[in-house]
Amino acid sequence: MKDPRFAEHLAVFVDVVRHGSFSGAGRRRGQTPSAIVRQIDALEHSLGVPLLVRSTRALAMTDAGERLYERAQPLLDQLADTHAEVAAFDGAVAGVIRIACFPTFGKRHVIPVLERIMAEHPHLRVELDLTERLADPVLERLDAVIRIGDLADTTLIATKLSDQRRLLVASPAYLARAGRPEAKADLACHRLIDKLHGADLLNWADLLGAPVAQALGKEGTVFRCDDFEAMRLAARAGIGIALLADWVVGADVSSGELVQLGFGDEPWRSRPVGIWLLRALAQPSARLRLLTDALREALGSPFL
Repeated sequence: MKDPRFAEHLAVFVDVVRHGSFSGAGRRRGQTPSAIVRQIDALEHSLGVPLLVRSTRALAMTDAGERLYERAQPLLDQLADTHAEVAAFDGAVAGVIRIACFPTFGKRHVIPVLERIMAEHPHLRVELDLTERLADPVLERLDAVIRIGDLADTTLIATKLSDQRRLLVASPAYLARAGRPEAKADLACHRLIDKLHGADLLNWADLLGAPVAQALGKEGTVFRCDDFEAMRLAARAGIGIALLADWVVGADVSSGELVQLGFGDEPWRSRPVGIWLLRALAQPSARLRLLTDALREALGSPFL
């Protein structure tokens, strides 16, 4: 007998596989694990084959389950896009958009854009993954990821949103107390703020010739943190000198809360790196096109 709820149960099956358990899929969908189990049972009964091998430790897919999972993901994406495109005939954009980006960038620049477009399109829903890691839109079924810097070879389709430049900054209070460095060599005598993780993610080596810890030793930094926003606040508080992106501290420099430092000829400043939106699908959904256009418009003005 044909299952009238096949598409619904198929989506539940995909969630179970992605989250690795019935309880994980239940949390994702706001249902109890037993309700998820009943829907998987109905799907297996409809197909006439087992899809999951169940044990007390973990779930594993059968060969039939692997084939179904492989085929189901693009089908579900197409169904969601079709629903959204047809619904958009009345000028609205609906459905879920899934995106991942750096935490600070998401809070400072993506969420304000989402606030505006979600007010204009109340049926649009968002899942925003704020993460330092390089999220994979294919494996994680994301509509897009935002990455910053030079792109490695990739099969993903890249759209440039804006440029990023790095700024060397300190608070007026810090400079009044410690003096203003007049040359790169002077940084060895100053208190520096650095990224805690990321293998010289800020590229202090462009100024110092090597990462801070290597160039200046353990005493080279007085504050290390894994969050750009916290590093910005540390610089504003006068803890030390920071090297941060213009999208993090540009507004502070414009307001005078931070002072931009410079040493004359600085080739490392001359070539900005890109802020990119990367997607896997050749044809973006109406939701993603809306977000991409809104981000490009919002980020089009210089950060400083």
